[in-house]
Amino acid sequence: MLITGKLSFMKTMCLASPLRSFHCPLLWDLGMGTIHFPTILFNYSFHSSTSTFTQTHKDASLRSKFYSASFRDIDDALASFNHIIVLHPLPSIVQFGRFLSAVMRMKQYHTVLSFSKTIESLGISHNIYSLNILINCFCRLHHVDFGFSIFGKILKFGLKPDTVTFNTLINGLCIEGEIKAAVEIFSDMVAGGYQPNVPTYNAIVSSLCKFGKTDMAIGLLKKMVETGCKPDAVTYTAIINALCKDKQVSESLELFSQMKNIAISPDVITYTRLIHGLCNLGKNQALSLLKKMVGHNISPDILTFNVLLDDLCKQGQLTEAQSLNKIMIQRGVEPDVFTYNSLMNGYCLHSQVDQALNLLNEMVERNVSPSVYTSSVLIDALFKEGMVPKVPSHCQYGGSKGHKA
Repeated sequence: MLITGKLSFMKTMCLASPLRSFHCPLLWDLGMGTIHFPTILFNYSFHSSTSTFTQTHKDASLRSKFYSASFRDIDDALASFNHIIVLHPLPSIVQFGRFLSAVMRMKQYHTVLSFSKTIESLGISHNIYSLNILINCFCRLHHVDFGFSIFGKILKFGLKPDTVTFNTLINGLCIEGEIKAAVEIFSDMVAGGYQPNVPTYNAIVSSLCKFGKTDMAIGLLKKMVETGCKPDAVTYTAIINALCKDKQVSESLELFSQMKNIAISPDVITYTRLIHGLCNLGKNQALSLLKKMVGHNISPDILTFNVLLDDLCKQGQLTEAQSLNKIMIQRGVEPDVFTYNSLMNGYCLHSQVDQALNLLNEMVERNVSPSVYTSSVLIDALFKEGMVPKVPSHCQYGGSKGHKA
């Protein structure tokens, strides 16, 4: 997707006038021929009920849900919306904005746009908050160009974009891999007098790391610190992970120390990424890092344990791997198919097929479905050991699709 043309008006932004609402048929005049909105059924009825009290209670519940923006699911939200739009007076755009935000958090992006069309048809004017929601929905639906069209309307009608507006567009561009365009928006944002915040930087840093531009991400981290914007664990974790993938584990450990020195606490994702990097390069600090992690009251998750277990198994340290598996279970973390695949592969590689078969039985007892990889590893090992009659029924059908740990 090419964004050229959309950036041009950013260069000449007329960021002016106090925030005010406006009304225009936004979603009708964007030419969205390829967007298909779900139909909103106005199925609110006024039929008589055997219990007026029950109906009144139901109506009060629907109103309460709308104003608190708290819904069980999308059907619950739809029922509340259909009820509220036949009342007088109608809610304000602020209240509708909270409602749209709640639906957006359900990842019902098409539905948000459909609700917005209905709100506009009722003569309710948008404000910057609701328009930011629409921009975000378009970006999540991979229609960043429509997001920029909304941005154009914001400027045209004298509304003032805020940091959330720019962050949303930058994030949308990053999702599409349009790093250059995202950086241009970032520059326009700063030139327009807006102060980038942590989410702004994180979107670009994460995207730069994803596309192998780790040096640029480190440069942006330095700029972030210089401008007084304190990075968070997400910023550092993205770069640490990228450095580990580039096999620059020493640099990632240095950055890890730096983040702790400026009182930014690593989280479970930070530790797991670093442990993975250490394991991939055969470094023996991984278990030590796990102990430090636990010592700082950060609980390892299944991914953390699986990374370490897989590494121990590949090194032939099966006793240590089994001990770690027991510790994991004691801490309330249940083994998954990846855990068992690593352990079984380790036993099979060291001709301990009976141990691997015992693990398969344990796996089934714990209701963990074997994968194709599980079956492949066991069948291959059994054939090599001349134990074909021992091929278990779990393996004869190939198991469910899965991945190697």
